[in-house]
Amino acid sequence: MSFPLGYTGPISGLLLGTVFGYVLENAGFGSGCKLTAQLRFQDWAVFKVMFTAIVVASGGLYLLQGLGLMNVTNDLFVPSVFLWGSSLGGVLIGAGMAIGGYCPGTSLVAFCSGRVDGLVFLLGIVLGTLGFNSGYESIKTWAWKQVGPDSLTLPQLLHLPAWAVWALLLAVLLVVGYFTRGNGDNGRQAA
Repeated sequence: MSFPLGYTGPISGLLLGTVFGYVLENAGFGSGCKLTAQLRFQDWAVFKVMFTAIVVASGGLYLLQGLGLMNVTNDLFVPSVFLWGSSLGGVLIGAGMAIGGYCPGTSLVAFCSGRVDGLVFLLGIVLGTLGFNSGYESIKTWAWKQVGPDSLTLPQLLHLPAWAVWALLLAVLLVVGYFTRGNGDNGRQAA
């Protein structure tokens, strides 16, 4: 069965995207200040929310696998890692997030909330995508040249059982949560 409710067409994507955007806006992630504060290690809300999502989603996948409702090997697509292409993409999107204060999803939330900087960031995404697309042929062989781990999940890569990897993820979340609990509204740790 596919989720939600057995329908995976555009309507479910729009519905879940709208709900996700609403949650992001209510969490304050529609403000570029939130992400830049995370990058300056002053506000850990973004890390905590996103890492909580990772822990919950991975826990759900491990549970479904443990109950025999899902086979990770057959039911999930796990891409290979292309080291140079992933590194270039990581640097470019990281620089864009640091400069603009948004990731692609939060920029859309900001725009839909009426923030002009969200619109400017979205226009930058469009221009960057068009620029990358026009120059892709010249870097294609370089970007795809260095293949890293071939379609490995994190437990396979680390040679650990899935429950151990999930426990490590949960431990990271709890430790970061403990050490960044608040002295004020933004979770700033005392110096």
